[in-house]
Amino acid sequence: MRAYELMVIYDGDTDDAAVKESLAAIGRQVEAGGGRVATTDLWGKRRFAYEINHKWEGIYVVLEIVTEARDLHDIERSLRLADEVVRHKVIRLPDREAARRGLFGEATPAEAG
Repeated sequence: MRAYELMVIYDGDTDDAAVKESLAAIGRQVEAGGGRVATTDLWGKRRFAYEINHKWEGIYVVLEIVTEARDLHDIERSLRLADEVVRHKVIRLPDREAARRGLFGEATPAEAG
């Protein structure tokens, strides 16, 4: 298992219910692959640095996910196809940082020392 951060930027005009449903769908996809969503951090509506798709604001969400890399392909595909998603980015966290954040549960003896 590896740890990842997934940032999703939704269109600023998207209502809260649609954002929550999209996040629930991401959670279901991660769990179907044997992983889990460790944290979901809703940053809320933020202004873009530049205009994207004739919009100036988006709703930012950051998820910490623990799963296998192959499970992320379906999630990325669904995010690319979703009309309400403006941008998304997946970043693999180094194992040491993931352990520091407690994403792997119990620390192994090698990491504890």
